[in-house]
Amino acid sequence: MQRRAAVISVVFFLVIGAGAYSLIATASTPSVSFENPEYSLAQGDEFSVPGSDQAYTVSSITEEEESGGHGGGTTLVRSGELTYVNDSARFTETWDNESTVTLDGTDYRVEIANVSDPTEATLVELYNETAILQADSNADNETVTRNGERYVVINDSTLVSVDEYFPANETRTVAEGDSFDYNNQSVTVDAVETSGVTLEWFAPEENTVTVDNEANLTISGQQYLAYFPNGETLVLTQNYDSYQAQLSEIEHFHETENGLWGVAIVSFTTVVLLIGMAFLPSRY
Repeated sequence: MQRRAAVISVVFFLVIGAGAYSLIATASTPSVSFENPEYSLAQGDEFSVPGSDQAYTVSSITEEEESGGHGGGTTLVRSGELTYVNDSARFTETWDNESTVTLDGTDYRVEIANVSDPTEATLVELYNETAILQADSNADNETVTRNGERYVVINDSTLVSVDEYFPANETRTVAEGDSFDYNNQSVTVDAVETSGVTLEWFAPEENTVTVDNEANLTISGQQYLAYFPNGETLVLTQNYDSYQAQLSEIEHFHETENGLWGVAIVSFTTVVLLIGMAFLPSRY
């Protein structure tokens, strides 16, 4: 009688456990998907958002496995990049006071007057003494110093002061608002301070925007949800309600799945216990 009751109970729990396990095995995990998203893009696609003329290009879509560490398995991580060109990006360069700059192929020393609010700077030409001396067959290739003064030696005996021998330094003035060519760019003197001269110019510049999966992305003032359904497609959508509803559905699915696993584990554990108890020796 004891074993007959155990068999009936074993069959009952086997049916319950098998049913729970079959539901787990046949159920498919729901995933996020969007019908008619604002943008469904592949690598290389170009697009722009409403109200903006700025063009964006999907420059890359990547799919990599990242290790969780300490035996935690791997996670598939998808991401991408957008590139766009700012046709009038602002660039600046500062010429420090007393520094050397090259303009139109000539080296100059930057000199700024020590006043409270300078508006201009003087560029003093720096000639190449060595090149001038080497070009003069009558002069030594190096200057000499006598009593603290520098001289050029002419014909191995005559000393000529460097101020007399070398040409006078040419100077040019640059003031705030002046424009000129510099390093193949048309630049403007934006500001002059005692510490230096700030130049500015405008030119195209390529910029990169990193796109993370299931994250907010703001481009040209518009916010989108970025989603990578696979390693080849980037979806941009503003349908946040659908996204939240699908996340809730997925969470509910996993809760149900975990519950079924619990039923299956408890059922099969009970079967083992019942079988073991059925074969225990009787006291009577």
